[in-house]
Amino acid sequence: MARKPSKNKPAKEQSALTHIDASGEARMVDVSAKPATERLAVAEGRVVMSKATLELIVSGNAKKGDVLGIARVAGIMAAKRTSELIPLCHPLALSKVTLDITPDRKLPGCIVRATVKVTGPTGVEMEALTAVSVACLTIYDMIKAVERGVRIEGIHLVEKQGGKSGHYKSGHYKSGHYKSGHYRA
Repeated sequence: MARKPSKNKPAKEQSALTHIDASGEARMVDVSAKPATERLAVAEGRVVMSKATLELIVSGNAKKGDVLGIARVAGIMAAKRTSELIPLCHPLALSKVTLDITPDRKLPGCIVRATVKVTGPTGVEMEALTAVSVACLTIYDMIKAVERGVRIEGIHLVEKQGGKSGHYKSGHYKSGHYKSGHYRA
């Protein structure tokens, strides 16, 4: 069932939602008139766990195998399939996907960062966020038999470049400075 536009919001605010048409119906944005430009997005998230579980990952002794290697491949694969997971995303021919997973003993846990690049008419923020999300879920899946209380936290867009809206850099998070819902100085 389609949502009707809110009568409490001015029309200008309602039109800011690009995936909703004037009658409140979901739609895929037409990007055919937009020029193909180079676009980049960086997203990050964290998987928080006990020091013992992190040591198991770092030492390569997890029962299911190379946790970080498998999570890296899962994140890259997810970025490539974002349009199949998020209904109104455009399928894109990505030119670059990197996924870095850094063990952090202070957290303790892993910081997961994806960088996605394309030359096209639309951005790759969703692909970067999807890559991080799936990589974090894969880490959880690989270690849940050892520790069920693992937490996935702070998945966010760090930076985006290109396109009509220009450059965006998050001021809310700093790499490695988010723990259990609280910022670290």
